[in-house]
Parts: sequence; C-alpha cells; structure tokens
Amino acid sequence: MEKATTPSGRSPWFWAGNYLASSAIIVVLKLTDAIPAPVAMILFLGAMGLLIPLVRAGERRNCANPVIIRYNRRFLIASFGYVLGLGIAIAVWNSYKLTSTMVFVIALLPTLPTFAMIWAMGRYLVEETDEYLRYRMVRAAIMSLGMVLAIGIFWGFLEMFELVPHIWAWWVLPVWAGGLGLAQLWMKVRGE
Repeated sequence: MEKATTPSGRSPWFWAGNYLASSAIIVVLKLTDAIPAPVAMILFLGAMGLLIPLVRAGERRNCANPVIIRYNRRFLIASFGYVLGLGIAIAVWNSYKLTSTMVFVIALLPTLPTFAMIWAMGRYLVEETDEYLRYRMVRAAIMSLGMVLAIGIFWGFLEMFELVPHIWAWWVLPVWAGGLGLAQLWMKVRGE
C-alpha cells in the first residue's frame, strides 16, 4: 500500500496572508504620506510578486486541471499589466503636461489589461469541459458583480448626499476581483 503524498511547499494561505499584509502596509504608508506615490506603486508591484507563489501553491494543492492553470496564468499576467499600466499612467500624468490625445493614450495603459482579464475569463469558460467548474466560475462572477453593483450604488448615493468623497470608477476592477475571490472562497467553505 502506497503512502499518500502531500504537496510540498507553503500553503496558499501563507502567500495570501503575506500579500494582503504587504498591501495593507503599503496602503497605510501611502495614506499617511510616509512614502510618495511612485514608491508606493513600486512597492505594490513588488508585493504583487507574492501572487506568483500564491497561484503556484494553489495549483500544487488543488488542481492539475490545465484549463485552470492557463486561466490563472493569463489572469495573473493581465493583473501585473493592469498595475504596471496604472502606475505608469499615474506617474506620467503627475509628471508631465499632456495633450488630450496623450491623456487618452495613457488612460489605455491600465484599461487594455482589463480587457485581457475579461478575455481570460471568457477563454476559461470556453475551454473548461467540466460543467460544474464552469457553473462555479459563472456563479462567483455573478456574485462578485452583484457586490460591485451594491457597493457602487450605495457609495453613489452617499456621494450624492455629500457624506463621502468622490472615488474614481477604476476602483470597480479591484473591488470586483476581490469579490470574485471572496465568492469562490465562500462557495468552497460551504462545500458547493
């Protein structure tokens, strides 16, 4: 009788915790003006490097499905592109006097990777042959979208009544992505 093997390496929770803690520290440092925006962006890109071992640890422990592995890698590359594009766009915007055309171009830098994220999710749904896994992804995406809509509508009314400051619409993507992760975690915890 063979002894059951367990995956080697750190748990995905270890990497997720380090990523969230690092991101929180960077946000606090930026909000307290302890570091300037360009430094915060560089540090955040470094913290995003923790997503690579997070994804790999998850793949080692939970999946040998090549469709999910391709999806994870596509989404991770697009996420790096998004943060890098956002950082470059903000740095250029803050440093130079730009024409309307140039502002349009730098606004595309973080926008184009979001199209890659949408494409990655669509590709996953096309490539995935397991109907249950497809159902879980669609359900998580709908739950996340519902969360974004609810938060956006509530914040919009608070903003309209001048109770909270205006926030930029690009925050929709990080909130949606966080909601997608929370929805998947919620379904896993519930055993769905």
